[in-house]
Amino acid sequence: MGKPYLLIAAGGTGGHMFPAQALAEAMLYKGWRVRLSTDARGARYTSGFPHSTEIVEASSATFARGGLAAKVLAGPKIAGGVTSMAFGMMRDKPDVVVGFGGYPSIPALSAATLLKIPRMIHEQNGVLGRVNQLFATRVAHVACGVWPTDLPEDANGIHTGNPVRAAVLDRAAAPYIPPGDYPMSVLVMGGSQGARILSDVVPGAIAALPEDLRRYVRVAHQARDEDGERVTAFYADHGILADVQPFFQDVPRRMSEAQLVVSRSGASSVADISVIGRPSILIPFAAAAGDHQTANARGLVQAGGAIMIPENMLDVSSLTEQMTTVLTNPEAAQKMAHAALSVGAPDATERLVALVEQLAQKETT
Repeated sequence: MGKPYLLIAAGGTGGHMFPAQALAEAMLYKGWRVRLSTDARGARYTSGFPHSTEIVEASSATFARGGLAAKVLAGPKIAGGVTSMAFGMMRDKPDVVVGFGGYPSIPALSAATLLKIPRMIHEQNGVLGRVNQLFATRVAHVACGVWPTDLPEDANGIHTGNPVRAAVLDRAAAPYIPPGDYPMSVLVMGGSQGARILSDVVPGAIAALPEDLRRYVRVAHQARDEDGERVTAFYADHGILADVQPFFQDVPRRMSEAQLVVSRSGASSVADISVIGRPSILIPFAAAAGDHQTANARGLVQAGGAIMIPENMLDVSSLTEQMTTVLTNPEAAQKMAHAALSVGAPDATERLVALVEQLAQKETT
């Protein structure tokens, strides 16, 4: 018998591709043959995939973008992709197909549905993306990156968590140093390129902290390039030690050393915060599709590991108040850190692997 064969379908953004990469690495290590089906946009994120992963580009499209002509052509392009993928699967049948979202996953999941091949999807956010909504009740499992996830009634949701990078796992459950009368670190993150509203509000909120608290605060602030100079100048003018950069290569280290994290609630940020275990103030991106960043934050907030401030309620005074609450109450901050850990899933990749192997076993028995 040859190696078992896993077909992974993903595309569009790093949010879809990074968990797919984690599963590919794990399944290759376990002796599986792995093929990734994506599109040209998703292919930009494939450099980190192991070289033994076969990468194919599927014909697909979306009705959500482009002009009238693009929308008219979307249907035929998708149909062509599904047909091509189905013929490919008949020649070389996967043991399991796993979709990670994004419209490039439509052809593989559609073909697997037509051919009754065992299949599942992974959803990174607390609200299903459009493609995952289409397939949630047509697959064996919906592996959920955050919990709870809003699912259709007939969907079989299983909390696996979102796979995190090895550098995050190296800091998993790192001992937390609660706030006190010594240097304290506040990490400010707004996604891979920062967030304008955090650059507008956070510096002023830190400057407004009581003086006997502010003098101990050290800030690591991720800001967009166009905001970096003014944010740096503001901190300097107010005597606040701050490292302002557009992107931190060492987020896991900085997070593990932080007393407090102020962040958007993207799926990967929430996963990192919960695996390392740090108190956080989360400001969901109001324009996120389906308000999924609010859903992402829900588990941490309900567990007591995070404070959520809706974007339309975020201002200097509200943020200063919440930061003061955390940084002046070491016992409560410690409890928040432990609560964050309680919703973390450092074994998310292993949970995904187990589901894939279960599906393959059902097919062969």
